[in-house]
Amino acid sequence: MSTSPKANILLIGSGGSCDHGPLKEWKPSHITNHIPNTTTTRIKYDYIIITTKVIPDSPSNSPLIKPPLTPDNIILSGISMIDSHEIAPGVTEHSSADDLVIGAFPNPNLDVAIEQAAAARFVALYSASGKTRCVLTPDVAYSRWRKLIFNACLNSICLRGIWCETLVRPAINEIRAAAAAVGLDLSGYVCERAIGSYPETMYLPPSMLEDGNLIEVESIVGEPPRVGRAKRVSMPTLFVLYNLLKGVQWMTKEERGLIEVLAKRS
Repeated sequence: MSTSPKANILLIGSGGSCDHGPLKEWKPSHITNHIPNTTTTRIKYDYIIITTKVIPDSPSNSPLIKPPLTPDNIILSGISMIDSHEIAPGVTEHSSADDLVIGAFPNPNLDVAIEQAAAARFVALYSASGKTRCVLTPDVAYSRWRKLIFNACLNSICLRGIWCETLVRPAINEIRAAAAAVGLDLSGYVCERAIGSYPETMYLPPSMLEDGNLIEVESIVGEPPRVGRAKRVSMPTLFVLYNLLKGVQWMTKEERGLIEVLAKRS
């Protein structure tokens, strides 16, 4: 197993866990600061696990992972719900157990049975310790649209109270309508459960509010309206949210020097 980590990997590797103590029994066989070139190495990888935000409107990570991939690769999609925050370099606060849903993303070049077998094997490996909650799904598209109820609506708005009725629920109904247009039924029960799972007393800031980094505005809030528009589904609430969040993204990029702002005229 090889990992290509962030700069604070040495802190993470040496600090251990407050719950489980020092982890001396197991470490990755290789730690690198680059993506291994699988065409020149003898090492064969069973799985390439990519854990990153999807932010296509920033410097892209795609060229980094392109070399080891081919059109015949099996693609597994992971939908994770986790309450964890890096509160200091190398220090992660993990407030509640995470749930991971894994499924094969359809590839027309491959046999469905082979894809499903690869997904099932990964779930078995991930769950082997008995300490994780990992579920295999035969319909990963449904699971991804279901998570959009939280990500595109609750995460992007970050409000409760009266705004839940005037903003959150209309946005959720638009997600349901877009999902229905592509053949997926998100029931009202699923939507109410998503809202009820995050009561105000949890004081759990969503990631878009919490970390101050670039946000997944295009993939989470921009893509659903694009799909809906292609199916002639009206999505005015999400369209406004999308454009407001693009403004937030612009400010973050400006603060980090990722865009050049015209100088003020004298």
